[in-house]
Amino acid sequence: MAFFDLLQTSSLVWIVSCTILGLMVGSFLNVVIHRLPKMMQREWESQCAELRGEAETALAPFNLAKPGSACPACGHPISALENIPVLSYLFLRGRCAQCAAPISIRYPLVETLTGLLSGFIAWHFGFGAAALYALLFTWALIALTFVDLDTHLLPDSISQPLLWIGLLVNLNATFTPLESALIGAVAGYLTLWSVYWLFKLATGKEGMGYGDFKLLAAIGAWFGWQMLPLVILLSSLVGAVVGIALIVFAKRGRNIPIPFGPYLAGGGLIAMFWGQKITQAYLGSF
Repeated sequence: MAFFDLLQTSSLVWIVSCTILGLMVGSFLNVVIHRLPKMMQREWESQCAELRGEAETALAPFNLAKPGSACPACGHPISALENIPVLSYLFLRGRCAQCAAPISIRYPLVETLTGLLSGFIAWHFGFGAAALYALLFTWALIALTFVDLDTHLLPDSISQPLLWIGLLVNLNATFTPLESALIGAVAGYLTLWSVYWLFKLATGKEGMGYGDFKLLAAIGAWFGWQMLPLVILLSSLVGAVVGIALIVFAKRGRNIPIPFGPYLAGGGLIAMFWGQKITQAYLGSF
């Protein structure tokens, strides 16, 4: 209880504690980002085999807990001391302790990003339920962002619970009244669903995936329909700039798809932190 009281009374302890917690959660998110797409692939293959009438093949367990983390190059099991967020990467100089194979910089970057955002949330919202909810929302967005960057997938196993949790969080109007959250969830989905079908009817091509609809619906459920125009505008603007830059400077082909989830996630975070102020300033200008 003494530490809990200290969290309530000392903003510094609260911020530092959330930052450290964020670093540890970031380490877990690295596992989610790496393994969840592979778990989905296994499930799809199993379903396809079942539809073909093939006998089920016994496979070694593969989930977020098993097998334990190991070096992909030599199979060296990662010990607890080698798995300390950020510090282990620095101590090992970005290489496996056994075979010296390089470790992706992605791991400490995800941990650092999660830690910094968690500390900022603690500072922005202060001690309380709103900060805890915001942490959960942010961690989910980080996982979705990097999975989408790697695979162009936004797993339902994250985005759908995120939507329902957003509605539950707003039963007491934590971020927005429940009525606004319900309308936001429906409007978020139908907005991108409409854009998808208009684009497909006009061009014969799919401009985005259904996962984007669900993510915007989740953002609407968390922060209300009033935030949707801001999220769509920001994500579309940044996505267009990045897409043009990739075509011009990286010589990326125009037909190569660009994941939209990370831009929606960025818009959702901006809406969470500053959405009300931005909206009020915009409306106030009129």
